[in-house]
Amino acid sequence: MLELKRSLDAKGHCLLEMPTGTGKTIALLSLITSYTLSKPQTPLKLIYCTRTVHEMEKTLAELKLLHDYQLRHLGPQAKILALGLSSRKNLCVNSTVLAAENRDSVDAACRKLTATWVRALAAESPDVPTCDFFEQFDKAGPAAVLPPGVYTLQDLRAVGKEKGWCPYFLARHMVQFANVIVYSYQYLLDPKVAGIISKEMQKESVVVFDEAHNIDNVCIEALSVSVRRQTLEGARRNLNKMRQEIDRFKATDAGRLRAEYNRLVDGLAQRGNLPISDTWLANPALPDDILKEAVPGNIRRAEHFLHVLRRLVQYLEGRLETENVEKEGPIGFVSSIMTHAGIDQKTLKFCYDRLHSLMLTLEITDTDEFLHIQTICDFATLVGTYARGFSIIIEPFDERMPHIPDPVLQLSCHDASLAIKPVFDRFQSVVITSGTLSPIDLYPRLLNFNPVVSRSFTMSLTRDCICPMVLTRGSDQLPVSTKFDMRSDLGVVRNYGRLLLEMVSVVPDGIVCFFVSYSYMDGIVNSWNETGILKEIMQHKLVFIETQDVVETTLALDNYRKACDCGRGAVFFSVARYVIIQNQDNLFCLPVKKLLPECSRGKVAEGIDFDRHYGRLVIMFGVPFQYTLSKILLARLEYLRDTFQIKEGDFLTFDALRQAAQCVGRVIRSKADYGMMIFADKRYSRHDKRSKLPGWILSHLRDAHLNLSTDMALHIAREFLRKMAQPYDKAGSSGRKTLLSQEDLEKMSDRIVEEMLY
Repeated sequence: MLELKRSLDAKGHCLLEMPTGTGKTIALLSLITSYTLSKPQTPLKLIYCTRTVHEMEKTLAELKLLHDYQLRHLGPQAKILALGLSSRKNLCVNSTVLAAENRDSVDAACRKLTATWVRALAAESPDVPTCDFFEQFDKAGPAAVLPPGVYTLQDLRAVGKEKGWCPYFLARHMVQFANVIVYSYQYLLDPKVAGIISKEMQKESVVVFDEAHNIDNVCIEALSVSVRRQTLEGARRNLNKMRQEIDRFKATDAGRLRAEYNRLVDGLAQRGNLPISDTWLANPALPDDILKEAVPGNIRRAEHFLHVLRRLVQYLEGRLETENVEKEGPIGFVSSIMTHAGIDQKTLKFCYDRLHSLMLTLEITDTDEFLHIQTICDFATLVGTYARGFSIIIEPFDERMPHIPDPVLQLSCHDASLAIKPVFDRFQSVVITSGTLSPIDLYPRLLNFNPVVSRSFTMSLTRDCICPMVLTRGSDQLPVSTKFDMRSDLGVVRNYGRLLLEMVSVVPDGIVCFFVSYSYMDGIVNSWNETGILKEIMQHKLVFIETQDVVETTLALDNYRKACDCGRGAVFFSVARYVIIQNQDNLFCLPVKKLLPECSRGKVAEGIDFDRHYGRLVIMFGVPFQYTLSKILLARLEYLRDTFQIKEGDFLTFDALRQAAQCVGRVIRSKADYGMMIFADKRYSRHDKRSKLPGWILSHLRDAHLNLSTDMALHIAREFLRKMAQPYDKAGSSGRKTLLSQEDLEKMSDRIVEEMLY
């Protein structure tokens, strides 16, 4: 709390590593909202960013409890307006729109009912369908406001149904008036989304990125684009359809195309503010001053612009016809486009906004069908804007299946600071927090900023409820590791199996096992099945396995919890590696195989808690390093070394250890909880690896637990569980309280004041 207040007073940015499950969310919310209430003359807006909708709802639920407490003790002056903002898919209450399959289809279905030209047609012809909720919201005008309070997504939907207003557009409208906003990372970090959602946020704002240990990956993903053959084929179909629309408009309404041409001569900014129902994803890169320039003459006319896009698509098709891996910088790639396709850098820069303008002119509502050409224009604008921090990598096939041609052209961003720099520059204070930021000194270099406060906190507990162990060898004293030269060793596979078998016989309830990749998990489970180890494990507990299918994994998790609830006990096999994707609708961080060909990270490693009896033990089988032969990873490592002087080994170790810590941190979610963590790999015993774990884990990792065999770990587990089975004194009669009363806080405050005075 003290460190956070220091950064707010200094109007600077801070990095705070706080142990998982110790209430960091409510601590952040309570201090920042109280700080704002104490300065009514200079009100601050709180922008709280989460990774998933599930975390957003949890944050708003905690804020609702906090707001009730503040109203009871401070009265009406503590009233605030707080709300969550998500996509149409999560807020829409129109059953016709919700019938669409995915987020893009929902967006398109909404646009078909709310676009200004659709509503204009409906005014003339009652047969044209519109959205009653949006019409009522628009009709209410300035009266469409929310009274003070905290509104979750469910609350917004309830208000929408009660008032007959569209919850999505109501939330969009109320964002500018709210004191607290909770939404996804992408609403600030992805330029395309931030340009329409967050562009009017005041500078006097505090931005919190919660669970931000992977924020560098989120930034990189926001500015990376992949183009495949399917993308180019879809783009050609989009161009043909747009050509047909242009011909139709020439025959029926040529004046509209002429008006667009004249507007583009004056610059894109002259189109003014669009109605809220017509807003589009903003330009992924362009600063505002460029938008005031005149659009290049060769793409002002619609048919000329389509011809430029056809040449670009044809050029990209030619580049995909390669048998070797190719890597090129943006400058060389743009020069090649100019030589072979005759498209200059400035024209590429304006592609995305020119497409936006054309689709509005052509009154296209089924935007989900035009995602392919949007991807091409997104790629063109990024490659035409940035000269550094990017690589274009062309791979003719997936390395796991070299006999199947599957070419992909990837514009890969290597510099996370490009996406987050506007956030640091624009807002007064940015707070980056997580339970796993160690080593904390690497984040300022990766994100290229100077925090005024950078602190890592330990966990204050009334008992040692965490028991981390490093297992380096099996009962037969053979070393265990997932190093490439050891992972297929039958002795290692057998020892990992015996470790799990011994643990399921003594640990009650749930056990979670994390593996370094899907391929390794599949191989080791098959080996255990062939040798009979899996059958022995299932005599003690049921086994559930994560797959790369979201529905299957959700079902497996549900059944795992049921098995723990009924006392049968269960083991859950998951994968430690993750990839952040730009979809705030999903509960999980889904694997994206194109980024890490061999080692896509799992869904459960991020955002799913195994608290209480759902997780009494977590076993991390191996060190979850990224796939080091990935061309994208190698290019990023080279950039980090040359630009930020970060060594390849340091970054790889940092990345692997933060993910391992995130996995084992799932086991404890409160001070009353308890659990064990086993790092099953001999490399964890090395100081250079172990020292990069968070301080709150290291403070409980005893020297006697650093070089264990299976039988030694089993003995320690029995002792720990016996100690945890004793009645837990929550009141703190031993003199160490975990739950402080109002009186305790007042005494602490008086003592601090006395220490400051004397």
